[in-house]
Amino acid sequence: QVQLVESGGGLVQPGGSLRLSCAASGFAFSIYAMSWYRQAPGKEREWVAFISATGGSTNYADSVKGRFTISRDNAANTVYLQMNSLKPEDTAVYYCYAPSRRYWGQGTQVTVSS
Repeated sequence: QVQLVESGGGLVQPGGSLRLSCAASGFAFSIYAMSWYRQAPGKEREWVAFISATGGSTNYADSVKGRFTISRDNAANTVYLQMNSLKPEDTAVYYCYAPSRRYWGQGTQVTVSS
């Protein structure tokens, strides 16, 4: 059974950093592209970042470009989102997503506040 388990969220001050992890199991992780999405209270879920199966290609939403970095470790079946220079508007639940499987993780809360 496919599982995506996010971790690493928490409370951080503006300008701070967090590293999110998404541990995958139950499918051939290394051959699938992966994405991160986020959803703020009262807002629609929005795409944040994309990474190809090998990690050779990445794409980012304009709102996070230059601040966030998506990466993956296929040996560990894990995709990461390094978030730097965090802003209050980054506050949201962050979700790992496997597009080819149309499968979402449960989400991890990120709160950016002083």
